[in-house]
Amino acid sequence: MRAKELVICGLKAVRSRFETNSNSIRRLFFNRATAPAAGDLCRWMAQERMVYRCVESDELELISGSVHHGGIVVVVDAPQLRAPELSEIQQWAAAGETLLLLDRVGNVHNLGAIIRSAAFFGVTKLILPDDPLTAFPTEATYRVAEGGLDHVHIFSVTHLVPFIRALQPNYSVIGAATRGGRPELAARDHRPVALVLGNEEQGLAPDVSAACDAIVTIPGSNRIESLNVSAAAAVMLWEFTQRRHAATPSNNSSRGPNQPRR
Repeated sequence: MRAKELVICGLKAVRSRFETNSNSIRRLFFNRATAPAAGDLCRWMAQERMVYRCVESDELELISGSVHHGGIVVVVDAPQLRAPELSEIQQWAAAGETLLLLDRVGNVHNLGAIIRSAAFFGVTKLILPDDPLTAFPTEATYRVAEGGLDHVHIFSVTHLVPFIRALQPNYSVIGAATRGGRPELAARDHRPVALVLGNEEQGLAPDVSAACDAIVTIPGSNRIESLNVSAAAAVMLWEFTQRRHAATPSNNSSRGPNQPRR
């Protein structure tokens, strides 16, 4: 994530980047099997006088750094992460936006799955702490998210606890735990929700948990202790976007999937 460039693999994720942020694109590579599906993308690259090439699959593997390249790779500028401004937080709260905070979620595949769920439920703000245990987006994250990263804006803060305290005048901060949750506390609060999910092995750090306004637990059969963090994220996001708040009709774009723009 600290690199100046990263790669996005797979036709769905590549098309999503062309459609939502084509200014970040630098180079396009694909193999013979994917070439027929990439014709319109190649025409756009040619028009913009940018590098695109059909290569062998083994070269595509070297470019992408993965065997899971899906036959097509686009090299893009890596996003520059920053902390949100207080004015932005106030604007998000005024608009009733749900926020998602991840406390040291360390698996890039889990991160991608969480981002895909966030995009599906219309949650567009994700906050990560600048911690050695935190996973930041990689090629694998983009592939698993299947275009979700083009709809979710990622922010990075030094520590979660001071950020949670900065949120609380405007947000109800709800932490997720495997046991001991008290959903009635969350239900009484009518502020917009900032949902906090913890590390895959350790859950929420004690200081992060203590800073939350309420802790909730997903009820289950008790046959196993908990869900994977990405599955838990999907359940919680549904709860706090679809049930607690009135669902709004989706805003479908009229622009087709084969229309990259600048």
